[in-house]
Amino acid sequence: MKKIKIAPSLPENVEVNELGENRSEVIAYPFESGYAITLAHPLRRLVLGSSVGYAPISIKIEGAAHEFDSVRGMHEDVAVFIINLKNIRFKLQEGVEKQEVTYSFRGPIEITAADLISEEVDIVNPEVFLATLNEDAELNFTVIIAQGLGYVQSEDLRDEVAEDGIALDAFFTPVKKCNYDIASVLVEDNPNYEKITFDIETDGQISPVNAFTNALETMYKQLSVFNGVLDVEINAKPVKRSNDDIEIKAYLDQIDALGLSARSFNSLDRSGIKYLGELILMSANEIKNIKNLGRKSLDEIADCLETLGYGEDFELPENTRISLVKKIEQLKESSERKEDK
Repeated sequence: MKKIKIAPSLPENVEVNELGENRSEVIAYPFESGYAITLAHPLRRLVLGSSVGYAPISIKIEGAAHEFDSVRGMHEDVAVFIINLKNIRFKLQEGVEKQEVTYSFRGPIEITAADLISEEVDIVNPEVFLATLNEDAELNFTVIIAQGLGYVQSEDLRDEVAEDGIALDAFFTPVKKCNYDIASVLVEDNPNYEKITFDIETDGQISPVNAFTNALETMYKQLSVFNGVLDVEINAKPVKRSNDDIEIKAYLDQIDALGLSARSFNSLDRSGIKYLGELILMSANEIKNIKNLGRKSLDEIADCLETLGYGEDFELPENTRISLVKKIEQLKESSERKEDK
């Protein structure tokens, strides 16, 4: 016989297991039915979106005026050199938010990320290749490394760069993946309780457990705004919102919050796709035909949509679809007006 409750039971068990280098799982249970997904989805997004990392935001190369230039005696063009540099995951000393570092190399030499380790910066993937210099070549460059969240386009970093420097797209996020699985568990003959298993992998700038605890702290801080809700004096009638307004809000997250790789994000961004809802509105074939979207990026986007519950079988109700299209159009028009100003 089902018991009458006056409050949901609280989960009591949590486990942390190391699955490999920079990969761990966090398990918690038992949750009342429906509570697991309520907590798992926002926590996953916070792990991906609120974890602080480090990235190069600008570079100044002696003898190179722009990113399509070349350096005498270096096998790689500057554009390739920059791509290799952005694949290196830097790490600053505790408490340092920005660091300018200058490097000088003489050939012949094959430069790897390990050669960039100094008193100011550490490297978490020292094996990454950077450039090859001929015997008579000399390479001098200065990099600015900064701490930040998510992905920031080079256009938004112009103010951080010297006049003769090159601004770089900065992918700060140290979390490579964060997935969750929800399974049923038996509690006192009741099979309707749930268990969450998070699978988190980072690039080594922070540990998976630290990424998860940072997400928890961020959630607590965001929710703290409601601590004084009982002290708020309500003088106006609440604004009524339609069901459509409430429902489509979930589809208006910007794509830079989805934790996609820089390659996938750039392909979507160049195609003018700004919101999760735009991907949900598109068919599999329409997504496949996005310009410069390779197979790896296509699979990554499909996996992301599947994880969020918007797989191939997901369909929006027609009235929600119409409302979502109108809302996205309004947001884009508003954004364009702001840019014109």
